[in-house]
Amino acid sequence: MRKMKIRKNYNLLLASLLLILTGACSTTKHLAEGEVLYIGTPTPEIVNYEKCDAGDKTLEEVMGAINVAPNNSFFGSPSKRIPFPFGLWIYNRFERYEKGIGKWIFNKLAADPIYISTVNPDTRSKVATNLLKDYGYFNGEVTYKVDTTDNPKKARLNYTIDFGHGYLLDSIRYVGFTPRTDSLIQASRSESLLHRDNPFNVNILNEERERLVELFRNNGYYYYRSDFITFQADTIMRPGYVNLKVMQQSNVPENALQTYYIGNTTVNLIGQNGELPTDSADFHHFKVKYSGDKPGVRFGVLRRKFLYRNGEMYSLLRQNYSQEALSRMGVFKFNEFRYEPRPNTQDTLDITVNAMFDLPYDSELELNVKTKSTKQTGPGAIFKLSRKNFRRMGASLNLELKGSYEWQTSSTVDGESSVMNSYELGAALSLTFPRLILPWQQNRMNAFRFPAQSDFKIYADQVNRARYFKMLSFGGEVTYSFQRRRGLRHTVTPVHLAFNTLQRRTARFDSIATQNPMLFHSLDDQFIPSFTYTLTYDNTYRKRRGRIWWENSFTSAGNVTSMIYAAFGKSFKEKEKKLLGNPFAQFVKYSTEFRYLFNINEKQQIATRVMGGVIWAYGNKTIAPYSEQFYVGGANSIRAFTIRSIGPGRFHPVTNPNYSYVDETGDIKLEANLEYRFRMLSNFLGGNLNGAIFLDAGNVWLMRKDEARPGAEFTLNHFFDSIATGTGFGIRYDLSFLILRLDFGIALHVPYETDKKGYYNIPNFRDGMGIHFAIGYPF
Repeated sequence: MRKMKIRKNYNLLLASLLLILTGACSTTKHLAEGEVLYIGTPTPEIVNYEKCDAGDKTLEEVMGAINVAPNNSFFGSPSKRIPFPFGLWIYNRFERYEKGIGKWIFNKLAADPIYISTVNPDTRSKVATNLLKDYGYFNGEVTYKVDTTDNPKKARLNYTIDFGHGYLLDSIRYVGFTPRTDSLIQASRSESLLHRDNPFNVNILNEERERLVELFRNNGYYYYRSDFITFQADTIMRPGYVNLKVMQQSNVPENALQTYYIGNTTVNLIGQNGELPTDSADFHHFKVKYSGDKPGVRFGVLRRKFLYRNGEMYSLLRQNYSQEALSRMGVFKFNEFRYEPRPNTQDTLDITVNAMFDLPYDSELELNVKTKSTKQTGPGAIFKLSRKNFRRMGASLNLELKGSYEWQTSSTVDGESSVMNSYELGAALSLTFPRLILPWQQNRMNAFRFPAQSDFKIYADQVNRARYFKMLSFGGEVTYSFQRRRGLRHTVTPVHLAFNTLQRRTARFDSIATQNPMLFHSLDDQFIPSFTYTLTYDNTYRKRRGRIWWENSFTSAGNVTSMIYAAFGKSFKEKEKKLLGNPFAQFVKYSTEFRYLFNINEKQQIATRVMGGVIWAYGNKTIAPYSEQFYVGGANSIRAFTIRSIGPGRFHPVTNPNYSYVDETGDIKLEANLEYRFRMLSNFLGGNLNGAIFLDAGNVWLMRKDEARPGAEFTLNHFFDSIATGTGFGIRYDLSFLILRLDFGIALHVPYETDKKGYYNIPNFRDGMGIHFAIGYPF
C-alpha cells in the first residue's frame, strides 16, 4: 500500500509539472501591450568589405554594437537559441503571482522578455555607422529591417553593413606647438602612432594625443592635459586620403606651457586606525611625519622608493613608478601624491604624500580530507601567516605550517589492528623583499620601472610511512623575480640546496627495496643542488575576451656541482660523486603549463589548461629524486582522483600490496582540463554563487622500463587507454576577496585493467567519486 501511495504521489507531481510547462509553453502570452519579442540577429549582410587587419577590427567593433543575445541564447550568441525557453515559460506562467511560492518561483527562475524596443535597433545602427566613420569608412552605413514573417509578436533584426570605402592617411603635420614642445615631438617622431598610408582610425588619433600629453608631462609640463590638443582632417585635397593636422589649441592656459621642478617632499605616515603624525624626521628636502617613537618604515627604505630628487624636472613617469613602488611594499592601504606650487616661485612644486598603513598581519588556513584507493584516509591542513613590514624594512616575513595524517580504514592491516600509521609535517620560513637584493649596484631607473621581488627561504618536511620508513627533507633557496616588459615575467632561482635523508627504514622496507631498487633509490640520502629558470607570459592586462597565461620552467641539478667536483681533479664521469659525504642528484627537468580563459559574457567563461613535463636523471643518479617527480590527481588536477593516486602509466600499485603505500609518481606528465563556469545566483549572502562543469584527463609515466612495475613506462602503444579521465561539477562561492570551492569529480576511465570492459571501466560508481573543498580556482 505504501509503495502504491508513493507511486501515486509521484505520478501526481509529474502530472502537475507537465501541466505547468504545458500552460507556460507560450512565450508571448503576457507580453506588454504594443511590444514585440526579440528572437535574435542573423548574420548581417556585409557589403564592400575588403579583408585586412583594419577591416577585421572594424567589423568586430560594429558587430559588438549591433549584436544582442535574445532570451535563452546559446552561450551568448545573438543568433543561436536553446530550444527550451524555460525562463520565458516561468515568466508567462507565474507573472500574475504577487506573493507566496508563485512569486518566489517568478523572482528566482523567470527571465524578463527582451523586446525589440529594449534592443533599440535604430540607436544601435546609428552607433555602428559612427564606428565605421571612426575607423575611416566615412561613406559607410549600417541599416536594419525588422522581420516578423513567422509571427507578428516575434521579430528578428536583419542588419546590412555597407563599408563603403576606407580612407588612408596622407600628410601628417604637427602645428601650433611652442618651440620646446615641438622639439620634443620631433625628437620622438619615431615613436609616433600616425604613419602615412595607414588606415584612418579615431582610436589611433586619441592614442597619439595621449602619447604627446605623456611626453610633455614627462618633461616638466605638469598642468598639460589632453583636451589642449585637437585634430583637423581634410578629405578633399586627395580622394580616398586624409591630410591630417595635429594642433595645439589657441587658448591653452599659461601654467600648462610652464615647466616645473621638484621641490620638497613630505610623507605623512598615517596609522592603520587613522592615527595622525605627531613627530617628524627631515633630511635633504625629504621629510617623514609619523606617530609614535619612530617611523613605521625605516627612513632609508622609504626614501629609496622615490625615484625623483629635489631640483629635478617634474616627470609623470617618475611619479607613477614611485607610487607603484610604495604600493608593491604591501605595507600601505593606499598612498596619494599631491602637488602644490611653492609660494613666491614660478616653477617649483612641493609634494605631499599621504600613506595609510595596512593591517600588519595576513593569515590563511586551508583544510582538506583525502581518501586513497589504498583504503587510507585522513585530514590535512595548511596555515600561512605573514608579517608585513618586518623590522620596518618593507619586507614580508612568511611562515607556512602544513600537516596531514592518514590511517587505514580497514579493520586490520597485514594482520595488525588499524592504527594512525602515516603522517606528513612541514614548515617553511621566507623573507620577501619587493625589490632585487643583489650584491652589485642596479640601474636606478630599471629598479623602479620593472616590478621585482627577492625571496629567501628555508624549509623542512617530515614524512612518516608506518612500518616502512621515515624521511626528512630540508633545504633553502634564493629566488629573484622580475619583469623586463609588461606581461613577461622572469623567475630565477640561482641557489636551491635540498637534502633528503632516510631517518629510519624497516626490514619490510628493505625487503621491498631489494625487489625493486629503481623505485626506492629515489628515496636514498642525497643532496639536490639545483638552478631553475622560469618564464611566464600573461596577457590578462590587455582586457581581451580571450586571455592567455603560459609558463615554462627549466631546472638543472648537480651539473655546476659536478663541474666544481671535476675542477678539484676528480673525473667528471666518476660515479657516486659526493657533497659533504653524501651523493648529489644530477638531472634536467622541463615543465610547461598553458591556460586559456575565454569570457563568453559577464556571467559565463570557458577555462582550459594543458600542462606537461619531463625529468631525466643521469650521471651520479639515474633515478630522479622523489620530491622532483611528477604526479596527478587532487583538487587542482584530475578531480575524480585523489592526489598522487594515478599512474605511473598502466601500473596500479593497489594490485601489489608491496607498493600499496607508495605515492604514484613519474618522470613524464601530461594533463589537460576543460571547465565551463557560469553564474548561478548574484548577491547571494553577500557574494556570487557560481557553478562549473569540468572534464579532466592525464597521467604520469616512467622514462625507463621497470620490470617490477609493468606498463609504467611511456610508450605509444595503448597511449590513449593510459590516460585517466574524469568529469564532474562544482560550486563556487565568490566573495570577491575569497573564493570557496567545492568540486564533485566523477571518474570515467582508469588507465589500468579492471573487471569491467569498455572505456567506462570504473568497477563501482561510488569508488570513482572525488570530493574536494579548496580555496580559489583550480587554474
